[in-house]
Amino acid sequence: MANEQILDLINQKKFSDLRTYLNGLKEADIADEIEKIEEPDVLLKVFRLLKKDIAADVFTYLDFDIQKHLIETISEQELNLIMNDLYLDDTIDLIENLPANVVNRILRVTKAEKRQEINRFLGYEEKTAGSLMTSEYLDLKGDMKVSDCFKRIRKLAQDKETINTCYIVDDTKMLIGEISIRDLILASPTKLIKDVMSSNIIPVNTSETQEEVSSLFKKYNVNELPVQDMDNRMVGIITIDDVIDVIEEDTTEDFHKMAAIMPNDESYLKTSAFTHSKKRILWLTLLMISAIFTGILLTSYEQILSDQIILVSFLPLLMGLAGNCGSQASTLMIRGMVLEEISMKDYFKIFFKEFYVSLFMGSFLAIFNFFRIFIQYKDFLIATIIALTVILIVLIANLIGFTMPLLAKKLKLDPAVMAAPIITTILDCLVILTYFNIAQMLLY
Repeated sequence: MANEQILDLINQKKFSDLRTYLNGLKEADIADEIEKIEEPDVLLKVFRLLKKDIAADVFTYLDFDIQKHLIETISEQELNLIMNDLYLDDTIDLIENLPANVVNRILRVTKAEKRQEINRFLGYEEKTAGSLMTSEYLDLKGDMKVSDCFKRIRKLAQDKETINTCYIVDDTKMLIGEISIRDLILASPTKLIKDVMSSNIIPVNTSETQEEVSSLFKKYNVNELPVQDMDNRMVGIITIDDVIDVIEEDTTEDFHKMAAIMPNDESYLKTSAFTHSKKRILWLTLLMISAIFTGILLTSYEQILSDQIILVSFLPLLMGLAGNCGSQASTLMIRGMVLEEISMKDYFKIFFKEFYVSLFMGSFLAIFNFFRIFIQYKDFLIATIIALTVILIVLIANLIGFTMPLLAKKLKLDPAVMAAPIITTILDCLVILTYFNIAQMLLY
């Protein structure tokens, strides 16, 4: 059903037909339909048509601005139903981005027990496992029979974010094992849970960073991980859906940094032109100032430029080649570090690999340019200068390209900062020095 048809049903007051249609969709699809509605009053009417048991799920898929609008406009009774049906981690994510007056309205209608949990979670440092986890997991005791476990699961599962894995804890909340729902189903009903559980657990600490957590998910190919506090007591779990959000945020941030743009959490269309300018102008100014050194270097070679003006025509080719080579190398290094395939200890392995790669690429490009220039200009000396410069700058560009991100990581900086714009600026100066020094040696 198109968005126009939904609006027509509302205008015709055919709310029953619209309710039937919406409640037959997946929650994410309902959210998509709601986000297409531009009129706030109509949006509110459509949201109120949803069944109460799916309204909270739809709410989690909605854009943040629409969530904020709904919280400010729906009744406290409606807000109470939504907030108390939301999983704790979704509630925390929402509250962290809302203004204080809106947060107060949420806390006022939230159950006391959940309110205490919210306040406890807000105490964890941002972008750590503690801020990412949820306390809505299913725990069991080791001396319980499998049959008793199913009774507990049936009783509590409705309020848990996932029951794919159940965690076995002792009386002090120390984690002693885990069991998948599949293994639980296959186990004998009379068996004790401690006899069928797995003790091979991969816990994370509340203080671990989100990046460390996402690395563990990738390494062990799991859908959830238990979280322990500083005393090794189990306090929550992290699920794969939250890790996917972290990966998306980190990837977006790295893209911004690699393009010399200050990271921005807002979507492109919702960010004002002034904010976009502010995020970009600082790096552009720094890169422009650094380009002054390129101009100073060029003026120091005025004599050779006046004698051989043709040399100027090859500068864009050489600078572009160096920038592209450096960008390729840095991109490969940054990706390798993100995937934890390479680190600083692999430096010399990378050095020799990139050295041979540079020789192959540089030799091919040098031969190609030598014959092209010689055929076009009939000047053997100029063709030789360009060919030699090409070989050297490919070597230099690859060296700079793979070294800078590794060095940044060693200095505990974000490797994405050392991406194309920074490396290209450095290489422009090195290209000028290499090019004109070779030209001076061969021409004079």
